[in-house]
Amino acid sequence: MKNDTSSVLACVTGQFNCDRIIKTAKQIADDCDCELRVLSVLKQTSDYSKVAEQIEYLYRVSKSVGADMTVLFEDDAPKATAEFVENNNVTRIVTGMHDGKCDSFIVKFNQLLPETSISMISKDNMVYSLDLCRCYS
Repeated sequence: MKNDTSSVLACVTGQFNCDRIIKTAKQIADDCDCELRVLSVLKQTSDYSKVAEQIEYLYRVSKSVGADMTVLFEDDAPKATAEFVENNNVTRIVTGMHDGKCDSFIVKFNQLLPETSISMISKDNMVYSLDLCRCYS
């Protein structure tokens, strides 16, 4: 079922320092009067014990800012995220910084949904945004 309420999506990995992404995404969501959602896409494996504590921590941070957190178990994170974005009326995703690689999450996601705005949060909490701009003639 598709969600009609506009939302901002914080995309997190199994790292404690992703809490900065959730907190900044909350500010962005509040500024644009949107809901905040949090998503973590984990590669399928037989042992999630290495990230369990981090995911539980991020879940608590999500709850503390009033957001739902979804964890998906998929090998293709950009594709899974794009599907989530389409099904949840997400207008902007918020992630960590681009790693500079041509096959990074941000590059692949942008190829799938080029009209979705992306904000990247650096480790020092600087926000860098990629927004779609249309030229009118």
